[in-house]
Amino acid sequence: MREKESYLVPLLQSPVRLSDYVKDIFKTLPSRKGMKKAIRKGLVKVNGEVASTALFIHGGEEIVLYESEIEAKKPILELKIKVLYEDDHLAVVNKPAGILVSGNKFHTIENALPFNLQPSTQADAFLRPQAIHRLDYPTSGVLLIGKTHQATTALNQAFEQQKVAKTYYAVAIGEMELAGVIETPVDSRFAYSKYQVQQSVISKKYGFLNLVRLFPKTGRRHQLRKHLAAIEHPILGDKLYGKEGSISHGNGLYLHAFSIGFDHPVVGKELIFEQQLPKKFKKIFDLD
Repeated sequence: MREKESYLVPLLQSPVRLSDYVKDIFKTLPSRKGMKKAIRKGLVKVNGEVASTALFIHGGEEIVLYESEIEAKKPILELKIKVLYEDDHLAVVNKPAGILVSGNKFHTIENALPFNLQPSTQADAFLRPQAIHRLDYPTSGVLLIGKTHQATTALNQAFEQQKVAKTYYAVAIGEMELAGVIETPVDSRFAYSKYQVQQSVISKKYGFLNLVRLFPKTGRRHQLRKHLAAIEHPILGDKLYGKEGSISHGNGLYLHAFSIGFDHPVVGKELIFEQQLPKKFKKIFDLD
């Protein structure tokens, strides 16, 4: 096993069960469910000893999360994906629509990353690169990848602090205001999306189709899809949140992660990457 992250526990007012405490301390494994699984696999040590979920933390302990060598032996998906940028710390790739970013299935972006990216030479390199954020299965566009622990931790913090600028494009249905802000909560949590209509065309089936530029400030699950549906302008092809009788079949979801901007976590330089809209958008709008 290789050390992945470590954490020194400050003094606590009262003891806390390890499985409850570690939920938020490791940026590369933020969920309680995922951390409990890591503990059961023996990938978490407290003061050098393999920990159990029943262990109580009092303060002053060093908690270390390890990376299983099994991860490196996972099969590699030989799927060519477009690499927009790569260095020893991170990468930016273009995720095609119709593929999961990660998960239990073999056909995922993360399983294809070793086929497309060079191994990092850094001491804290991951055995396999991993996605910093997520895009839905039907969504295409720019995806940020971490190759080292340091870069991944810093970029996760940048996302939490809303220091990562993301721009999406979608095709929204119906006649709509030229610009606006949507703050409808998503899963009972605050969510903020700003939008601007770039073009509109008349459609026999849908009335109007709009090319909408979207600027999400928060990153809730399905946020843009839910927000546009909330103002009754669902995204074309959205089978989950679209209106009955106005769902396009055959061309997938018209949602594309167009750009991402952030400060490089090691050199500090501002980076911005864009991926042009898929051809299906150009069949509806004049984008020359």
